[in-house]
Amino acid sequence: MNKTIHKAEYKALIHLLREIRENAGITQKELAQELGTDQTFISKVETGERRLDVIELKSLCDALGIDFQEFIKELLSKIK
Repeated sequence: MNKTIHKAEYKALIHLLREIRENAGITQKELAQELGTDQTFISKVETGERRLDVIELKSLCDALGIDFQEFIKELLSKIK
């Protein structure tokens, strides 16, 4: 299996995260503060420079106020 953060599925994931953040009116800095990290972490995630693991993804969903399972369902609907 080719491991790349640039697969269409991964691009859909980071696009959806950014869309949810922006629609909630949350800045990268605010989200980073909620997670106890810095803004550059969020920026690197949203540009695809930093790959997320499942625990980090769940933490992002929690910080954005979206149910993790609902996020996954929405993501799957976008990549099918």
